[in-house]
Amino acid sequence: MAEPMGELVLPLYFLEKSMKKKLLFIYNPKAGKGKICEKLAEVLDVFAEADYELTVVPTRRRDEAREVVKDRSKEYELVVCCGGDGTLDETVTGMIQSGFRTPLGYIPAGSTNDYGESLGLSKNMEQAAKTAVSGRDFACDMGTFNEDVFVYIAAFGLFTDVSYETDQEMKNVLGHLAYVLEGVKRLSAIRSFPLKVTYDGRVIEDEFIFGMITNSRSVGGFKNITGKNVKMDDGLFEVTLIKMPNNPAEFNSIMASLLNRDIDSEMMYCFRTAELTVEGAEPIAWTLDGENGGMHRKAVIRNLHKTVKVRID
Repeated sequence: MAEPMGELVLPLYFLEKSMKKKLLFIYNPKAGKGKICEKLAEVLDVFAEADYELTVVPTRRRDEAREVVKDRSKEYELVVCCGGDGTLDETVTGMIQSGFRTPLGYIPAGSTNDYGESLGLSKNMEQAAKTAVSGRDFACDMGTFNEDVFVYIAAFGLFTDVSYETDQEMKNVLGHLAYVLEGVKRLSAIRSFPLKVTYDGRVIEDEFIFGMITNSRSVGGFKNITGKNVKMDDGLFEVTLIKMPNNPAEFNSIMASLLNRDIDSEMMYCFRTAELTVEGAEPIAWTLDGENGGMHRKAVIRNLHKTVKVRID
């Protein structure tokens, strides 16, 4: 009869390795001006100094970040993504679709980085990496758009297709000025959309040239355009709907009011809500976090209150 096995003694170096925390790092090497490629060694060193065992995934195609995060092992104690708002959107979508949550670190590296700006994250990649491993967890609201997920903005109408139709090299050179230049070319062909908007038992029916449902303090590189006293964990979206102007002067007045956040109630609807439905007679194009959100005749948009913990200072 075999003797019972004694206590299993592992070498110290094996114990140390097996007890290391695990970090999944996803980065888009083409985001912004590709600066992450220049700073990659410094960023990885920050993670190593924090005693993380790393899995590093550079994305090569659209939606890859979502797939990787959705199928990640539960052994990862932290997920960090580096890229623009599109990369962040994919990462958050994958996390929500996975059915379990992991704290999320974000290293902004895109052309505008609205969400990073809203959270006060450093534009210095090494410092943002330090925040990812040693910052505090902030439970942020996210959103659902029909069956999809978005982080900070769902929008339709004027300029909303600019982000995903603007050439990447142009974005890299001009930053968010590229969006403005691309949008200016379209001013001569403003289109309005007759829509029915339902929220909190109220119904609005009107013609709109633009609408945005946001959870951010910055959009398109412009601070405070979504409103004053914006809280990213209050369970509410800030909604801005702009009506069709009657003439060019009225249009210019609307744009000035929007940028100055001097709301013209004659031409805009502005309110906060946790859920709304937008319906039209025909499908309209939407953008979600600056990426193509598809054509929809009906959009049901809901706030996911404090659903993802993001590392901040």
